[in-house]
This record gives sequence, C-alpha cells and structure tokens, in this order.
Amino acid sequence: MKYLILKHYRGGPAPVVDYGTMDTWTPEEVDAHVQFMRDFAARLEETGEFVEGQALSPEGAFVRYDGEGRPPVTDGPFAETKDLIAGWMVIDVDSWDRAVQLAGELSAAPGPGGKPIHEWLEVRPFLTEPPTVTE
Repeated sequence: MKYLILKHYRGGPAPVVDYGTMDTWTPEEVDAHVQFMRDFAARLEETGEFVEGQALSPEGAFVRYDGEGRPPVTDGPFAETKDLIAGWMVIDVDSWDRAVQLAGELSAAPGPGGKPIHEWLEVRPFLTEPPTVTE
C-alpha cells in the first residue's frame, strides 16, 4: 500500500515546538535538517519502502480552466500560507500502522539547536480504485 507523507510550510494542529520558518534557521541547522531527510529516505530505500520524495519551493499558483479558447486563470501564490506544501515523500509499506510509525520518525527531524521539531506531517493513502457511489 502506498502512502503520501506531506510536509507543510505551515498548517496542521498547533505546533508542539515553535521552530519558526527555515529562513530563520542557521545554515548549519538547515543542512542538518536536510541531511536527516536524506538519511531517512536512504534507510527506506534499503528496506524497499521508499518510492520518491521531493522538496518544493514556496512559489506557485492555483490554475483553473476558464472556457474554450480562453487562457487559464491563475490566482496565487496560494489562498493561505498554511496550505503551502513544502514537499512530500511517497512510501510503499505493508500497513497504515507502518506508515504512521515512519511519519512519526520523520517528524523528529532536527530544527534550531539540533532539537527535534515534532513537526505535524499529513499521511494519506493512495486510492487503489475509484471511489464508489452509493445511495
């Protein structure tokens, strides 16, 4: 079963630790955080549980279709900063419990002062088949 672990710039329940934003961290703190993420992914590659991961820039826009022959409409960068997704990791594990366990480990990535940031991460299963409509 595949799961998506979403890392948000802001959002989720109230933070356990106010670690601010990465642009306020020292270069060494950012490097340690990124290295933790790389090491975590490498460990999951060894067990066959890592599918892919990617960090995202905070820039972007909402785009929608505006009718035949008209250019797409854009609005952004985003409706609310808390909705920005900082990055994701796709894992392929045997159970929901394993996905939650790994997200919990990833939540301990270091932040300012090298301390775990206890970051809220969103875990979502991939759909395995289209949703069914019932009445």
